[in-house]
Amino acid sequence: MFVSRRLSLVLSQANKRQKFPRMFFMTQSASNDELIDALKRQKVVKHEDVERAMRSVDRGFYCPSNAYFDAPESIGYGATISAPHMHAYALELLRDQLKPGAKVLDVGSGSGYLTMCFAKMVGPNGKVVGIDHIPALVNSSIENVRRDCPEYLDNGLIKLVAGDGRKGFLEEAPYDAIHVGAAAEEGVPPELIQQLSSGGRMVIPLGPTLAQALEQIDKDEKGYIHRKKLMEVAFVPLTDKNSQYPL
Repeated sequence: MFVSRRLSLVLSQANKRQKFPRMFFMTQSASNDELIDALKRQKVVKHEDVERAMRSVDRGFYCPSNAYFDAPESIGYGATISAPHMHAYALELLRDQLKPGAKVLDVGSGSGYLTMCFAKMVGPNGKVVGIDHIPALVNSSIENVRRDCPEYLDNGLIKLVAGDGRKGFLEEAPYDAIHVGAAAEEGVPPELIQQLSSGGRMVIPLGPTLAQALEQIDKDEKGYIHRKKLMEVAFVPLTDKNSQYPL
């Protein structure tokens, strides 16, 4: 499944020289606004556009329980919705690409929450494609978005599809921003690199279980790729649907 599960963020002995940041948040809030207030105090939410997007998308529409806890929660089918601070971190990392009119690919869109946040940032002239490989989960995310902001589906600002996100979604490529919510053990899928636009940015966890790092991948205007390790993470693996949720 392509939905991230944040277990812990720690500094490993092997990577001390990378100076990965430590992040430990288990905030319990009573409302969406209180949750965002806490993320601001912890300096996870740093910019007004990210704050506006997260305040405008009530996590309660997308998370079946403990919606305002800063912790991952199960959404069924072997998937989770990531902790809010990880969503905030993704939005902050990609904000320079999430300009009005931008095009975004959300690999492992899961509940649809982060897909909706992306849509709030790119505005009515943008396009956000969320892809997940379990059709029932995609249908659930469509229901979530329709309860929250049905016009985003009706006007095509958000498109939620079933498919293998490791191969991207060529029909709408290229993308200014790509977010991947599961760890690619064997490296960055080449299709995602190909579908990233010049000047675009991807955020993706890489590596095997217990040895994963979140990476920022930029493609410059000449098409050259620049990679930067950001922090150690623990995500579910980027795999096929039968491995994640056998029928």
